Amino acid sequence: MTQWSPEQFSKVQIAGIETLAGLTGKAFDGFEKLLELNLQTMKTALTETQDCVRKALSVKDPKEFVELQIELFQPAADNVLAYRRQLFEILAATRADFEKVAEVQYTAGKQGLRDFLEGVVNQAPAGPAAPLAALQEAVNATTTLFESMQTTAKQAVQAAENSFNTAAEAASKGQQRRAAQASHAAAK
Repeated sequence: MTQWSPEQFSKVQIAGIETLAGLTGKAFDGFEKLLELNLQTMKTALTETQDCVRKALSVKDPKEFVELQIELFQPAADNVLAYRRQLFEILAATRADFEKVAEVQYTAGKQGLRDFLEGVVNQAPAGPAAPLAALQEAVNATTTLFESMQTTAKQAVQAAENSFNTAAEAASKGQQRRAAQASHAAAK
């Protein structure tokens, strides 16, 4: 029977610690980018709010106030969409980093399990070889099923992202159309 040596066990532990450290670093990088985005968004929002208040205080009649509201609403909607887009870019990049690490770990673990099972099958006496071979086939079938499910999940996430982006673009276009109609109506 194949047994793990202390060196093999130590290698596995060190690899696990290095992976955890790498993932922690990726998580902090993503958090730092998110924090920078939020701080920049807050600074921009404060500046724009000050400008809006100044303009609103200088308005002389109700018609001018309605026009000001229409003028200011579209940039605010665009800012929300830009924030959402940047947020999803940060989240997607962080998720991609995690997926790469997970894929490498999965591949290494899968190969290690296959090597271990192969060693057990090769070293087993003639009698139990058939059940061990069946176990090896079951592991292979499970691996194939997992990989298929992983591919399907990635496709589902991509489809959901695409749907969300399409809906956000449609909402933005609809808002632009309504702002233009309101501006046209206010001009009459």
